[in-house]
Amino acid sequence: MKRKILVVDDEEALVRLITYNLNKEGFNTIYAYDGSQVARIIEQENPDLLILDLMLPEKGGLEVCREIRSSGSQIPIIMLTARDEELDRVLGLELGADDYVTKPFSVRELVARVKAVLRRHPGTREEESKATSLKVGPFLVKPESYEIYFNDELLDLTLKEYELLEVLIRNRGRVLKREYLLELLWEYSEGVNTRVLDVHISKIRDKVEQDSKNPRYIKTARGLGYKLEAD
Repeated sequence: MKRKILVVDDEEALVRLITYNLNKEGFNTIYAYDGSQVARIIEQENPDLLILDLMLPEKGGLEVCREIRSSGSQIPIIMLTARDEELDRVLGLELGADDYVTKPFSVRELVARVKAVLRRHPGTREEESKATSLKVGPFLVKPESYEIYFNDELLDLTLKEYELLEVLIRNRGRVLKREYLLELLWEYSEGVNTRVLDVHISKIRDKVEQDSKNPRYIKTARGLGYKLEAD
């Protein structure tokens, strides 16, 4: 079954360009030109991924992203922004976006990002059934449903947070370098500010650490990267 992508941008020419290239790659696409329609479309069409512009009429991309995550939806979100300011990118990531692309961008790069995110998103039930649960200390990973439990309580994680925490759990005790994590989870390293990784680590720590300033589980290897320690 073809994966369905929702494209939301107020530039009609850009929407046509993106949808044309996604369709050519075998995706089904639907689109909207302002943020006020997004929640309704997601509810009705159940897309597999959302490409969302930051600057939209009626309702901005950051507000749309916040509302989607507040509703409990974990649909992967790739944000588009004409701004080249780190603050905007970080805000989007903190609100639950999985990736971002700064305009102007190569459509080929955007399609590659879409494929990368969807490869890590749950596929068919047959594919999911191949995965097995993993227990490490207080963490229980359930790949079949993309869930992680901490002390028997389900963590509220975005897709990217889930992927990052799962990698750390599966490599318990090993220092994973920043460059490795960026390449593995974002599939590109050149031009990526390591702040992207730090934001996700910070969000996960807020959910599993009693004191995120002095973490017990997710440790920083200064100058190298991160590792997970669990009994």
